[in-house]
Amino acid sequence: MSRLAYFDTAAGASGDMILGALVDLGLPIEALRAEMAKIGLGGYRLETKTVQRCGMRATKVDVVVGAAHDHHHDHGHDHKPDHDHDHDHKHDHDHGHTHGRHLGEIVVMIEASGLDAEVKQRSIALFRRLGEAEAAVHGTTIEKIHFHEVGAVDSIVDIVGSVWGLRWLGVQRFVASPMNVGGGTVKIAHGVYPVPPPATARLLAGVPVFGEGILERCTPTGALLVSGHAAEYGPVPAMRLTNVGYGAGTRDTADRPNVLRILVGESAEAAASADRVLVLEAEIDDASPQLLGGLLESLFTLGVKDAYLTPVQMKKSRPGVLVTVLAAPSQREAVEELLFRETTTLGIRRQEWDRTTLEREIVSVTTAYGPVGVKVGTRGGRVYNAQPEFEDCRRAAQAAGVPIKEVIAAAIVAYRGSR
Repeated sequence: MSRLAYFDTAAGASGDMILGALVDLGLPIEALRAEMAKIGLGGYRLETKTVQRCGMRATKVDVVVGAAHDHHHDHGHDHKPDHDHDHDHKHDHDHGHTHGRHLGEIVVMIEASGLDAEVKQRSIALFRRLGEAEAAVHGTTIEKIHFHEVGAVDSIVDIVGSVWGLRWLGVQRFVASPMNVGGGTVKIAHGVYPVPPPATARLLAGVPVFGEGILERCTPTGALLVSGHAAEYGPVPAMRLTNVGYGAGTRDTADRPNVLRILVGESAEAAASADRVLVLEAEIDDASPQLLGGLLESLFTLGVKDAYLTPVQMKKSRPGVLVTVLAAPSQREAVEELLFRETTTLGIRRQEWDRTTLEREIVSVTTAYGPVGVKVGTRGGRVYNAQPEFEDCRRAAQAAGVPIKEVIAAAIVAYRGSR
């Protein structure tokens, strides 16, 4: 059996809707607050409440910034001028603002936090992808993209909180429905734009979308988080459903419940489908190493299974790099688009391989140095491998002032004692 999560975005997607669905699934709000406190942000509070959307009960999560701001997650909103429109569009590029944060400041803040290394890496990669989309839209550089103060605060909480919460689910596979982007026009800081606005459209490249309703249903943050986790798109996959969470947007629309639904379940079919992997390769001898270094980060943000660079000797004795990507077959177009966009290659080889994999899960064990996750590989109910998560061990070792190998050994003993 394999554990999977399905994003049902029939009513659209936004960062606060994803957080609401996670809390509705059982994510403890106090644990979420504690994780977000590790970033060192101030001047906000994280609130949750039960609401009704078109007669359906759902959970609403709000990042309340200061005493005068009560709702900054307005999914399906009017995008009024000044400071009433959704935070996802509050970006600018060097217009002389005296407050707010550039991307570099946000990256430094996340890197310096006490968050898990994997959460840091994915969150930073997502913020960079959001910055790249904004930079491309405005014809500027990513370094000049400016996140306004309120927008920066709730964007950080939405993105980092969702990354941490989706990891908390402990699933091996994310699937999403085609994304409802809505319709009509939306007024943002730069004028009136058709839905989806430019940044959202760029973030949804390679994703199946449709438009329903005369309002914006998918925000840039929602597009970023769903496309950054989903490995494939389509109808609800066959699974044994174990839990459902409903995250509410701000508006209570009459046509359909304004909620994002996350379905969590177990699927033997999911494990079988994971046995087939798409392999894409491209040899490159005319690109800067700086470009290729960022390429891997972009690929992992896209949700590929693995990606790596191999030094090769190419024609005319030129040193080059072989880019290899392992992905789900359904990701082919998205991966090829990224490789053509981010590298200098003129062609990509591809083939599908069958592979045999162990089922994997993370088991938390208690050691003298604190909790440590252990990655367990099983087949037919038999455990073949159990390996402590290195970043958990490194963090615990640093806190206790002991060698990492001692924490690893303690985690193995604790795991064996728990069986």
